[in-house]
Amino acid sequence: LIDQRKLPFEEVYVSCKSADSVAKAIKDMVVRGAPAIGVAAAYGVALAALKFSGEDKEKFADYINENIRLLSGARPTAVNLFWALDRMKKILTSDKNLEVEKIKDKLIEEAEEIEKQDLEINWKIGQNGKKIFDKATGKIKILTHCNAGALATSGYGTALAVIRSLDAEGKVANVIVDETRPFLQGARLLLFSKIYFTLKAWFAKLISITLAG
Repeated sequence: LIDQRKLPFEEVYVSCKSADSVAKAIKDMVVRGAPAIGVAAAYGVALAALKFSGEDKEKFADYINENIRLLSGARPTAVNLFWALDRMKKILTSDKNLEVEKIKDKLIEEAEEIEKQDLEINWKIGQNGKKIFDKATGKIKILTHCNAGALATSGYGTALAVIRSLDAEGKVANVIVDETRPFLQGARLLLFSKIYFTLKAWFAKLISITLAG
């Protein structure tokens, strides 16, 4: 996971090898943004599954549920966290005839599917969101708040997805990013995403949150 606490001055990655380390990364705000948290939590469950040794399905289910509870407490306000964990939990009971190793495979596949679906949702947000501006007669100036860029998702963005779709059609004049206090998510994370993923330093302008009105 890219350590969002270090951005934009350092690009540091945190290696997570267990559900516990993923939960700590979520709690400590290494990763933030509800969609990104959901994806990370799903992979946390997959990591837990890989660490389990044995063929006892009841013990395996108890072990996975224990790790799901651990992950669910990492960020109680993140809706996607519980959505993703619920999907992982359903895998445990989807087919009672499966052996432990097969269930492990299905948990890993589900985590990958959650990541894939989040990217697809982001892209659709961009395609549908740009339609709001269909009647715009000139290039658009857009004001954003907080972090709704690629770092908050599995890699494309939500509000940033709309901006990227509009920019692909040459419709964006520039983007105004408010700093977003107290953690400066706009200044540190969204601004970084906009420059990093569009490769246009001129594309975004940072302002104090008090100027946003």
